[in-house]
Amino acid sequence: MPAQDDGLSDLFELFADGVPPGFRYRRDFITIDEESSLAAGIAHVEFSDFEMRGVVARRRVAFFGRSYDREGPAPPPIPAFLMPARARIAEWAGVEPDAFAMALINEYPPGAPIGWHRDAPQYDIVAGISLLSACRMKFRPYAAPKAAAETGRRTATHEVTLDRRSAYLMTAQSRSGYEHHIPAVTALRYSMTFRTLRGRPPRESPFHPAVV
Repeated sequence: MPAQDDGLSDLFELFADGVPPGFRYRRDFITIDEESSLAAGIAHVEFSDFEMRGVVARRRVAFFGRSYDREGPAPPPIPAFLMPARARIAEWAGVEPDAFAMALINEYPPGAPIGWHRDAPQYDIVAGISLLSACRMKFRPYAAPKAAAETGRRTATHEVTLDRRSAYLMTAQSRSGYEHHIPAVTALRYSMTFRTLRGRPPRESPFHPAVV
């Protein structure tokens, strides 16, 4: 994938947006043509409803490689049309492509949000690419349920706009010390996210998230 990486843009994005430690963001990670190709592949994906804590979400999902359900049937393997994106984002993250064992595509129709949450504990690095439209991602420090109940209403401490065709990496504190949510989107959006399993060592890279 031809998006350029000069290293300096990483640092600018990281500090300009005031994001939590370990969060990295890059605009124009993929081209318009690459977005069109990915959207064409997604058109053939079979999506399912997603239920969390007994509530069916407004977004729909498609899991590949692995899912959040350790006891359910295994999802299909990661399809070929996602492999170039996975390889490029793995290079940025400083890991081998197959370290991203899970791919998840979220379909957000207009009005669909995702509530406050911290990602599943069996996964480590979370990498995402936004397609078709932008959204906002908000962060706040994570608090265990009991502590959160005692504290009462909590507000976001950081916010970043995830532009169309942009990508992000969520590692370190941004991954484990914060929770995040996406307010209701205003236009159809697809989010492709890739996750590594915990315990896999990184490949040597000058841009590995641990260095940031």
